[in-house]
This record gives sequence, structure tokens and C-alpha cells, in this order.
Amino acid sequence: MHARVTREILEADRLGFDTAWIAEHHFSSQYGIMPDPYAYMGYLAAKTERIRLGTTVMTVPFYDPIRIVENTAFIDILSGGRITLGLGSGYRPYEFQGLGIDFEARRDIQEEGIGIILEGFHKRRIHHAGRYFNRRIDGEYELLPVSVQQPHPPLYMAAGTERSMTFAARHGFGLMLSTLPGFEVLAGQLATYRRHLATCPAPFDKNPAFGHVDIARSVYVAESDAKAKADTEAGILRHLAQFMGPGTAGYLGSVSEKGDGRALDYDTLAATTLIHGSPDTVIRRLKQLRAATGMTSLLLHYPPDYGLEKVLAMLRLFAATVMPEFQGDPPSRVAAE
Repeated sequence: MHARVTREILEADRLGFDTAWIAEHHFSSQYGIMPDPYAYMGYLAAKTERIRLGTTVMTVPFYDPIRIVENTAFIDILSGGRITLGLGSGYRPYEFQGLGIDFEARRDIQEEGIGIILEGFHKRRIHHAGRYFNRRIDGEYELLPVSVQQPHPPLYMAAGTERSMTFAARHGFGLMLSTLPGFEVLAGQLATYRRHLATCPAPFDKNPAFGHVDIARSVYVAESDAKAKADTEAGILRHLAQFMGPGTAGYLGSVSEKGDGRALDYDTLAATTLIHGSPDTVIRRLKQLRAATGMTSLLLHYPPDYGLEKVLAMLRLFAATVMPEFQGDPPSRVAAE
């Protein structure tokens, strides 16, 4: 599996995609395994030339926040300043059970941990006594190493609830949104985020990703709409059924309009959520999405079910036919997951 993903990332680097996003997951061969994004990004830093390496996401409750600061800075140095850090609270209960962490407390743990992460990046010294963390680094000691990108690499937060979007805005994070909500739901979520950006204090507003919006979409471009459907229908429906199944405790349905996902069909999804089709269809749909949301970057999401050769062909066709329509437009970036 990881050899396949590496092959896709190397091709994305060659084709000119902006960022390769690495998603952390544990214990499930049905959904995916990535136990340590930092180890993988260190490996990729040596194999790639220009593509940025990002996390979607480092699950904050699984980590000591001090180690997030240290490891992010270290990988930023190894990659020559190509790291983007996406953080999130997690949504799969079995991962929390396996690691012995309280799933219901995940947002509280994340918010306390992020406070330490931001203090570490900005001050490099910590004096924190809280409910979940007690950390002290002071005197002659400080958080090292220091990242290439200053004041720190771009920081994003994955969010879907009003609580998390408000927290992201007030702490200066760029916003990462899920593949599941339709365009109208995304527009409402973004209105909440942007409404609170003005309340973000210095120095958090110096985040290189401040105010940026990265929207993940299931994307597939083929020679025609019919070919895209033939290539992907079975795989995307199987993926979404698993994605929204009992392993997510209903969370993903609660942050979109799709409920538990059992009634999903390809044609409805293609009209409301997916960006699948011919180059002309994909370009038109992306322009509609940008007009509805004001997104600043797009994350291409696709399940492994399609197979390596179809994915590589899709990435090449997207780079040749779709990317030129958006390059040179400052708010637009395209990434692959």
C-alpha cells in the first residue's frame, strides 16, 4: 500500500501538484494504515524535489504537543521548508480505544494541546499546567530545532462543527473541510469560520495559512463523464459506505447533510458533492465550488479502490487539462492525497 502511495506522490511531484497530504490512521486495513506521518514525510523529503508535504491530519489527542512542535520543525528542516501541518481531533473511536485515549474528551484534549503547540512555535518556552498536560521548558532550555518557515510552517485545522471552526478562526488556523458536505453546506461552514477570523489576536494571525480554506473533494477526471462514472462508481460508493460506517461513530454524517450515508447513489453525489467527469465537467464544477466558497486550495481525494494505473492516468490528465485553467490565479492551489 505505501509503495503505491509513494509512487503516486512521486508522480504528483513531477506533474507540478502543490502538496502531498498524508493522513494518519491506525488498526484498520479496510480504511487505511499510516501510523507515523512524520516518519513518512522524512522519507518523502529525501525522494521528492519540490512538492510540499502536509498532514491531514496529525490527530492531536494521540500526541505530546511538545513532540508535534519538535518533529514539525525537524521535518521542515529536512525538507528545506516544505512542511504544512494540519491538525485535528480525530473521529474514529476504535483508534482511540486502541491507544487508550478518551474519545469523548478528544476536542478538549485538542484545544489544550493546540495552546501548547502555538506557545511552543512562538515562544519556544513552555510553562503549562492544565487538565491533560503539564509541561515546563524554561531557563536555559528551549524548544529546538527551529523550523525553516517562520514564524512556523503553515498551520491548518480540520473542522466541521461550529465549535471547531470557531476555535480554528480564533487561533489563526487555515481551515480544512471534508469531502462529504455539498457545496451549499460548505458555504455555510465557511461563513462561520470567516465571521470569527477578525477575533484572532496577534501573533496567531501571522500564520502563513491564516484565512486560507482548503476543501477536500473526491475528484476524478476521465475522457468523458460516462468513462469517469464507469471507472469510479463501484469504488467510490464502497469507499463512502466504509467512510461513513460505524467506525466513525456517526460523526461524518453530523458535519454534512448526508446522515449515515446509506441512501447515497452516484448520480446524486455527482450533482452535489463529487467532482467527477470529463475535463470540461471538472473545470466547470471546480469553478462553481470556488464561486460558492471562495476556497483557496483544493485537495484531491480518491480511494485506493481505483488501482494505481487509473490513479496515475487521472493525475496526468488532471495536470494536463484542468490545472492550466487555475494556474496563475493567486488564490488557487491544487494538492493530492
